[in-house]
Amino acid sequence: MKLFPNLLRAVVAALDEIYYQQRYADKVIERVLKSNPKWGARDRGFIAETVYEMVRWKRLIETLSPSKDLNHMFGTYWLLQGNQLPDWEEFEGINPSKIKEAFASIESRAVKQSIPDWLDELGASLLGDKWDEEIDTLNQQAEVVLRVNTLKITREQLMKRLREEGIETYAPKGYKDALVLAKRQNIFKNPAFKEGLFEVQDASSQLVATALEVEPGMRVIDACAGAGGKSLHLAALMENKGRILSMDIHGWKLQNTKLRARRNGISIIEPRVIEGSKTIKRLKASADRVLLDVPCTGLGVLKRNPDTKWKLSPESVADVQVVQQDILQSYADMLKPGGLMVYATCSILPLENQVQVEKFLASEKGKDFELVVDQKVLAQESGFDGFYIAKLRRKLA
Repeated sequence: MKLFPNLLRAVVAALDEIYYQQRYADKVIERVLKSNPKWGARDRGFIAETVYEMVRWKRLIETLSPSKDLNHMFGTYWLLQGNQLPDWEEFEGINPSKIKEAFASIESRAVKQSIPDWLDELGASLLGDKWDEEIDTLNQQAEVVLRVNTLKITREQLMKRLREEGIETYAPKGYKDALVLAKRQNIFKNPAFKEGLFEVQDASSQLVATALEVEPGMRVIDACAGAGGKSLHLAALMENKGRILSMDIHGWKLQNTKLRARRNGISIIEPRVIEGSKTIKRLKASADRVLLDVPCTGLGVLKRNPDTKWKLSPESVADVQVVQQDILQSYADMLKPGGLMVYATCSILPLENQVQVEKFLASEKGKDFELVVDQKVLAQESGFDGFYIAKLRRKLA
């Protein structure tokens, strides 16, 4: 693709916000693209993809770039992609042969895979031989995965409709409601999305609601609901019969839940803000199913959120484990005896996953529960995001 100055300026402006103002990459890109509605689909795609990839490979690019100047860093990235640099003043001082030599001499896995040293050491210590391939997989671009809204359409019908519109998809094995786009594109503008025929949701994420084994008519609590994506999936699995409480401590996260539910043709979801321990106590032993999709490091979703690795620290990894255990200890009370609870993270670290479940089961509160099964989903094995899903049953009194 030919490079134009306005595209370079847009990429550099976005990177400045992400690198130096600690803003979230997806929000920055969204704002940059909105700022110039005259850009065509190709230019918009170039800006979004380039910014994400430069965030992903930030450490490697910084190591090879002649300076920390963002124009120099873009020029270095452009060369690493096998392109030639135009003769612009922004790229003065960049020597392509020196960058090539420096790249060939890199031995450090942390630099090659563009991650902090502490994260490389942690991953290697916890995942052993699997870490090398896992971090390599997580540095690849994520596929766009749809979750078919089975309340309105079947997977085969949606696949046929999209094909008629020139959008090819395939159905991955083992994910009954998933369709993967053959080619990346902005699917949110498609009329089928506006009609509520699908949501964008990674295939591994779709395993979470399925694990809860919900049935029509049940009372279900999604206790860390966020924007409500898994609540929507649960509602579809329940055939829009029963009741789902979509709860979160952050009210702003729940704001779009009703809007999304309406688009999906769902009426059983009730958003509710967790205002403190009283909210939980009022719901004691009231739910047939409880979903705890807890806050985590997000290391399993680096494909789609590459800026996460620059925002984490050893301290934040430790802090989130405290939050996770607190949620398990506090929210488990909402489950009825005999009911199922799913503890899930989008992390690949055992510290956030099976270690947390073992700690819970060994506690006083956890004595009332038993582990039915757990699933450790690595990106290298699934081809999708890294996830952990543990199914726990509350023993009958």
